Amino acid sequence: MERGDVPDRQLDALLERLDRIADRLEQIDGRLEAQEGFVQVTRELRALTDSLNAVAYAALGQSPRVRRRAG
Repeated sequence: MERGDVPDRQLDALLERLDRIADRLEQIDGRLEAQEGFVQVTRELRALTDSLNAVAYAALGQSPRVRRRAG
């Protein structure tokens, strides 16, 4: 066997390991995409809450206290 030749059993083991790594990376990618979606939902909920607060204050004839948010 020459240097650099890999026996079939080792090659099969390497390919199996690479398949498991690829599967795990797909799972991680899916979770990251889901988290990005949650971040967007959180921003939208915050904007909705601010809008509802403004409407509530307007209904009471008051003006809300202005808060600055870090962007």
